[in-house]
Amino acid sequence: MRAAVLHEIGQEKLEVLDDVEAVGFGPGRVRIRVRATGLCHSDLSAMAGVLPQPAPFVPGHEGAGEILEVGEGVSHLKPGDRVVVCWLPACGACPACKRGQTELCLAGFMNAGTPNFKRPGGDVFGFAGTGTFTEEVVVDAGCAVPIPDDVPFDIAALIGCGVTTGLGAALNTADVEAGSSVAVIGCGGVGISAIQGARLKGAAEIVAVDPVASRREAALEFGATRAVSPEELADAKQQVTAGEGFDYVFEVVGKSATARTAYDTTRRGGTLVVVGAGAMDDLLQLNMFELFFDEKRILPSLYGGGDVLRSYERTIALWRAGRVDLDGLITHRVPLSEINEALDQMRSGTSLRTCIEI
Repeated sequence: MRAAVLHEIGQEKLEVLDDVEAVGFGPGRVRIRVRATGLCHSDLSAMAGVLPQPAPFVPGHEGAGEILEVGEGVSHLKPGDRVVVCWLPACGACPACKRGQTELCLAGFMNAGTPNFKRPGGDVFGFAGTGTFTEEVVVDAGCAVPIPDDVPFDIAALIGCGVTTGLGAALNTADVEAGSSVAVIGCGGVGISAIQGARLKGAAEIVAVDPVASRREAALEFGATRAVSPEELADAKQQVTAGEGFDYVFEVVGKSATARTAYDTTRRGGTLVVVGAGAMDDLLQLNMFELFFDEKRILPSLYGGGDVLRSYERTIALWRAGRVDLDGLITHRVPLSEINEALDQMRSGTSLRTCIEI
């Protein structure tokens, strides 16, 4: 089958090959025919080595498709079922799951070091234990979540990561208060989803911050009340909050420099929500006095900070009701053969979300 493979960490180009085979099918596993997958910035981070990932590997973790085959012991799925790929499934039995923090379950990472694919030349891994830049993938049955027939594959793919992450950061992690002031630093697909979540919660002011003009324009269409470049953020803070700082600031870049800016832009007693996935050696510096004296809450938000399956259901309900715009997030739709052009578009910031149609 065809799949896009990164041979070595640090390479910028993927090679679309036709000699890749999905492996690992057996009891408790399912084989999925991938129909659509979103291109997420985390895929770029893994390719660059910012996020840990063994190579060679097939990127992609934001996919949707159809069940081709189910292994022994899988009773809730059957061939032909439409599913979204969940890269962080909950086991339901670990301490985190029992506490209701299913987004912290580590069961999904147990297979991350096991190859998902093979080629004549050797094993190939899948990003985050999945790898959806391919025609077929084999995953644990818990990674395949059924979706209603009226949800298109491209929309379902976005729900698999970016939309769930951004909406959940505002709805679950921050629980934005109505009438509050919000700033969102980084307005790609996840940042735009955080903006939509803040709007849903009734935020009075939502300032979108991004260096790319097209993304700032898009942010206004999705609910931001104003959009500024990073250089204009200080003025926006003065104009919107009289210099006090925002009630909530979402950092959706994954870098210590923007996290520090986000902290400084948050008012005393306000909430900083860290949504971006950064590198292990990129350290954020805060002094002990400011941590004590400013009493700002720092809330990391992993995969939307809530029960993933409930978040999927909520997002579909909001989409059906016209309360969130998911179709507008997809600014490019391209075949797998054009994956490298799509990567360049994401690096340049000219796309919110690119859907790879497979």
